[in-house]
Amino acid sequence: MSVSTPVGSAVPEHEGAGGWRHRLAERGIDRQLWLLAPAVVFVVLLFLYPFFYGLQLSFQPNEGGPFSDYDRFFSDAYQRDTIGTTLKLSLPAALFNVLAAVPLAYRMRGRFRGKRLVTTVLVVPITLGTVLTAEGLLNYLGPAGWFNRILMDLHLVHEPVTLIHNYWGVFFSLVITGFPFAFLLILSYLSGIDPSLERAAATMGAGWWQRFRRITLPLLTPGLATTFCLTFVLAFSVFPSAILVGNPAGSTRVISIAAYQAAYEQYDYPYASAIAMVMGLVELAVIALVLLWRTTLFKGSTGGKG
Repeated sequence: MSVSTPVGSAVPEHEGAGGWRHRLAERGIDRQLWLLAPAVVFVVLLFLYPFFYGLQLSFQPNEGGPFSDYDRFFSDAYQRDTIGTTLKLSLPAALFNVLAAVPLAYRMRGRFRGKRLVTTVLVVPITLGTVLTAEGLLNYLGPAGWFNRILMDLHLVHEPVTLIHNYWGVFFSLVITGFPFAFLLILSYLSGIDPSLERAAATMGAGWWQRFRRITLPLLTPGLATTFCLTFVLAFSVFPSAILVGNPAGSTRVISIAAYQAAYEQYDYPYASAIAMVMGLVELAVIALVLLWRTTLFKGSTGGKG
């Protein structure tokens, strides 16, 4: 004989908890996701809150309407040109880092003697930091540095070559600090591509270039796009290099310097926030273009973590 449960009777506590977990599991949520809570709090406090605070502050100028600081920035050629200056530094530096890292990472993904040593040598510059890198460039590429002394001793030049306190000083700094980062990322993507795909193509008579162009490169495209975006963001936010080995009042006056001067020299925080928002908007525009390019080229799956 079956016993019916009266309507409205309480469900046992353990059954209610089990049903709650079951309903969450059906939606793809389990208790392990609570481990993400500290990371979410960290992102909110360290990134989202400052961003939205700066965004609303940029619409509260000291004078004029809510968009007056943006109009002030774009109407001033000295300020507006910092966008072009920053792009002229960050885009070539990011592109060079990615293109230089691809052949090295492609060669390094195999096993050979001394691989760990070579990898260490290539990655060491990332540990130096921007200030030490700038100091090294001043010592080696300065008018009295080793590079110029060697050129003059070999009678290749009659006067020191100017490679610091200009565009090239900042560019070299971005390459030195950004290349190890790009190399490690691309190496990880290449390691995730199944090597049996290339071996199968080789058995069908495909040469090295054909295998790379038709198999490896299309599968590597998502990694190249991601690596370029990350290295571009690092290069676009250049600040110490532009001051230490560049010309912060002239050829290397980047947009981060304009924001710094507005905030800590003029103490105009709404204007500085507006410049920072413009900086972020330009970065997002470039990233969107790169990701759009990625979708037009990449079709398929890498078959691995790449």
